[in-house]
Amino acid sequence: MVQRFKIAIAAVLLSATCFAQPVKEHGQLSVKGTQLTDSNGKHVMLRGMSFGWSSFWPRFYNAGAVKWLKEDWNANVVRAAMGVEVGDDGKTYKDNPEFAKKCVTNVVDAAIKEGIYVIIDWHSHNINLKQSKAFFDEMSKKYGNSPNVIYEIFNEPDEETWPKVKAYSEEIIKVIRKNDPDNIILVGCPHWDQDINLPANDPIKEYNNLMYTVHFYAATHKQELRDRTDEALKKGLPVFVSECAGMEATGDGPLDYKEWQLWIDWMEERGLSWITWSVSDKDETCSVLKKSAASDGNWKESDLKESGIKTRSYLKTLNK
Repeated sequence: MVQRFKIAIAAVLLSATCFAQPVKEHGQLSVKGTQLTDSNGKHVMLRGMSFGWSSFWPRFYNAGAVKWLKEDWNANVVRAAMGVEVGDDGKTYKDNPEFAKKCVTNVVDAAIKEGIYVIIDWHSHNINLKQSKAFFDEMSKKYGNSPNVIYEIFNEPDEETWPKVKAYSEEIIKVIRKNDPDNIILVGCPHWDQDINLPANDPIKEYNNLMYTVHFYAATHKQELRDRTDEALKKGLPVFVSECAGMEATGDGPLDYKEWQLWIDWMEERGLSWITWSVSDKDETCSVLKKSAASDGNWKESDLKESGIKTRSYLKTLNK
């Protein structure tokens, strides 16, 4: 009886540890078919938060904020959106690479400590091949042995064609794979990650563990984008929703709760991982925090905007 009691307690403790440390539970991620899977080949869904541009809201890029998102919001993944060209003076990667990289590494190191997954996001709408190669070479050398890390190599190409985005992506993937043969790489697609049909018809074939990103803002993007993504999935394209939220694509305007719920249901039915935008305090709907929010977490409900309250509810319900 005592032995069985000890075994039961050990199982409970192991379960609690795994819940508290998603990377301990799931380990090295990989792609099988269209699904994100863990080290045991079991399907896994990541649901979490993206930090806002590091070049505008660096105050949130710290260990306390990461810990709070994990412990209070139940996020099992966070996204470090490093501002490449756009941002406050002296805070973009192009203006001050050491500052920008420190923002990213603050978040990555904290995510590793907390045992959650983390996306290193090259947050740009343009091709910057030379700078991007140098950045991802450094990041993949530094974090290539950590199963926590995911690389997002081009946030929202705007007017670039798929052949240009594909050629750029292949160059960056080559750099990463020299240092890190395993971790997931997220590839963007034209028109702000809307034209997922283009890589579905012409995917990158030389590398494994790639996924392609779709971004939606529920008050703007509706059934047409879901249908387009379904067609891409039917063609075997692995999809990761690395940025989404409930308002208009401008980041402002009222939340469309009905359409947002349709998106959530659609992603859950297909097992697609998703990240909500964003941990920031700008005077706009998509920033989940008010100015009163502390930089390092410990946010009360009164510190959260409408989008923050709803997103936190989704994460606490779905990341059980």
